[in-house]
Amino acid sequence: MPRQLIAGNWKMNGLSVPGTRLAGALREAVATAPPPCDLLVCPPFTLVGRLAHVLLGSGVAVGGQDCHAEAAGAHTGDVSAPMLRDAGATAVILGHSERRAGHGETDGQVRAKAAAALAAGLAPIICVGETLAEREAGRQEAVVAAQLAGSLPDGFAVAGAVAYEPVWAIGTGKTPTEAEIAAMHAMIRRTLAARFGAAGAGVRILYGGSVKPSNAKAILALPEVGGALVGGASLVAEDFLAIAAAARA
Repeated sequence: MPRQLIAGNWKMNGLSVPGTRLAGALREAVATAPPPCDLLVCPPFTLVGRLAHVLLGSGVAVGGQDCHAEAAGAHTGDVSAPMLRDAGATAVILGHSERRAGHGETDGQVRAKAAAALAAGLAPIICVGETLAEREAGRQEAVVAAQLAGSLPDGFAVAGAVAYEPVWAIGTGKTPTEAEIAAMHAMIRRTLAARFGAAGAGVRILYGGSVKPSNAKAILALPEVGGALVGGASLVAEDFLAIAAAARA
């Protein structure tokens, strides 16, 4: 398995001065004490180029939070995968539950975006996860399996990652039990292996949903957990670095 990946999703947070300051703190800390994992920060579109410049050569990669399925065209307000790559991004988060719910994104749309990301040389991080009602109904595995089937394009296993984020745990402070996390990650691994064969074994499966320094070590030690997609804690350098330090060596 590759090294674990700790990815920070800044969401709609970050202006130029504090964002640059945070990136600088990460660069300095990583230079002093390299973490036992890969690091990625995904700021708003407005900061991708700036942070890519600040973090160049630091070992901390920069990614986007979404991209359009088309490489160019009459799509006001959208950003394409080649634009992200041109700005210095190497990865992009796609299909986050906040986009699926708030923007009505379907599995098919996520799949098209992921294909565009791969074509542009970006590593797509595809988010999947169930709502509380779906878990209480015992449908969590069926829901996530359907999202995987609909959202992952052919060739995904070459560079992609999956992020399991139970919708009810994002930003709530709640997390599934360790057994629940392990069970879902095991199911995702089986699904990837069935779809992509041996290549599916190398796809990192991140856990996301209220990951913080206090629970990171236990979560990152679970089988098939290939890293974490971190929300609020990624906006505080000390917290993000503490999560990274908790990764498996």
